[in-house]
Amino acid sequence: MANSTTATAAKKKSILSNQKFIVVLVIVALIVFFCAMSPNFRKYTTLVSILDYSYYIALMSIGVTFPLITGGVDLSIGTGLICYALTGGYLIKFYNCPVILGMLVCILFGMAIGTLNGMLVSFMELPPFLVTLCTCMITRGLGSIIVGGFGISWPTASTDQGWFRTIFKITLADNTKIPLGIVWILLLVAIMSYVLNHTKMGRYTIAIGSNKEAARLSGVNVRLYHVLAYVICGGFAGMGAIAYSSVITTVQPGTGAGFELEAIGGAIIGGVSASGGVGTVTGSLLGVLVICLLKTGLPFIGLQANWQQIITGLVLIGAVLIDVLKKKNT
Repeated sequence: MANSTTATAAKKKSILSNQKFIVVLVIVALIVFFCAMSPNFRKYTTLVSILDYSYYIALMSIGVTFPLITGGVDLSIGTGLICYALTGGYLIKFYNCPVILGMLVCILFGMAIGTLNGMLVSFMELPPFLVTLCTCMITRGLGSIIVGGFGISWPTASTDQGWFRTIFKITLADNTKIPLGIVWILLLVAIMSYVLNHTKMGRYTIAIGSNKEAARLSGVNVRLYHVLAYVICGGFAGMGAIAYSSVITTVQPGTGAGFELEAIGGAIIGGVSASGGVGTVTGSLLGVLVICLLKTGLPFIGLQANWQQIITGLVLIGAVLIDVLKKKNT
């Protein structure tokens, strides 16, 4: 009887220590709360709006999970996303490039910046925070230079090249919006979860974050896999640029600062350890949903942007405290 009681208690403790489980409870609680407080929040259009503005944050969060697990960070993804979107849109608008080429440029440009970050962090052994802060400033200025300081609009849905917008949302004849983008996000989460948990790339990424020196002594090419983590991050920032361009009418230079905090915050809320070595792609997506629910739901109950930032910051502090307490108990 005592053994049974002990096993039950251990099982409950295991469930409560599972950060993803806690985040799911938070998501459910937020949905119930906002639905109870505001009838407008319960509308289908609100769901579509939440998803629209979660795609680019989710894509960045999937990517930044990898540098975070190595014990690093990438602060350039927010301004980088805007830079890639401006560059792709500029080529489409002024050089009549096909949209597919503009999309490809976004992803390749992101991977190039990711490679630069990875090389500086791994080969030059510079602090990830400082390196990516510098490339954050570089991409912010570079995007403005490329477009001459003017905003860029990607093709609208009514034009021939506007087909790319249907990747994320389909509008039916009765004007009903179908958020198709969630399908692609879930597919990418499944793919990158497999990469992280079942491939050499993923195992070595976790090993680097757990103990870089031990991984090196075990024969792991630490520099290569460290760089690859940042390349993946940059590539997903490029995909985020495409998602952002599909829901925003005009991409404005000089913006994007703060996007990276939402993506990184989502990953940390979802269980990615701030000190590296621990994390899941699924958890990052769940964390992003918390961020997006707060961002979308708080205005429905009359709280302005300043309060949104404060509450989001408090949620992040709670996530970090959970991470610290879990490490103390292990």
